[in-house]
Amino acid sequence: MTNVLLRNHVQVLGQTGPALVYAHGFGCNQHMWDRITPAFAATHRQVLFDYVGSGQSDPTAFSAKRYGQLHGYAQDLLDVCDALDLKRGVTLVAHSVSCSIGMLAAIQRPALFGSLVMIGPSPCFLNDPPGYTGGFEHQDLQDLLSLMDQNYMGWAHYLAPVVAGEDARGAVTAELSDSFCSTDPVLARVFAEATFFADNRADLPKVPTHCLILQHRHDALAPTSVGDHLHQHLPQSTLKVLDVRGHCAHMSHPQLVIDALQAHLARPIA
Repeated sequence: MTNVLLRNHVQVLGQTGPALVYAHGFGCNQHMWDRITPAFAATHRQVLFDYVGSGQSDPTAFSAKRYGQLHGYAQDLLDVCDALDLKRGVTLVAHSVSCSIGMLAAIQRPALFGSLVMIGPSPCFLNDPPGYTGGFEHQDLQDLLSLMDQNYMGWAHYLAPVVAGEDARGAVTAELSDSFCSTDPVLARVFAEATFFADNRADLPKVPTHCLILQHRHDALAPTSVGDHLHQHLPQSTLKVLDVRGHCAHMSHPQLVIDALQAHLARPIA
């Protein structure tokens, strides 16, 4: 399975302890977790990877058919776990669309995951009135994809501060912008459509593992009503609202995420 380790640019920090697997969001890469991993260096085996089409993954492994829907990314996650012989008790720490990807993987392989930690999750970015507010109208997202097609760099510089929840000069904005701009536009376009037009609400009742939902209080991509919806429809979940502006608490307020994750890992297992 060495090819998977190379394909997904897998990095393992530490060789002993329970497994923490980190899954990045759209347009991002494994380095977005650099502010979190030092806190668990002495206690956990930490696994970082890039989805095919992101970060330093092998772009020749990309297939629009596979990666045009979230199940393809879920298979990447399962492939990485298999390559490292992880069989059960994995804690997945996921950001944004990876929360939905992690749900799909957990449904497919229930014994593999002990719990899912979801940072800024959204099972559906589209509004579906009257019962669901995802944050975007269909035309909003279509316009965002059109901007990607017409002016990729302009799209990246527009979206980065929106995701970061800060102005264009902020450190998190700069890091996100660099990540967006370094991603192949053709591959990013496929992932963007898979991300923003996915609807995984029907999968929520099927998720077999406990989920810690870390909701941002002021998040342009996932309003607080999304966290409430997840908490209501996931069979086993805990909702914690972080007093954070933006969509990336693990980057902008890492200590809040570390504290929540440490408390989650220390909880008694039912």
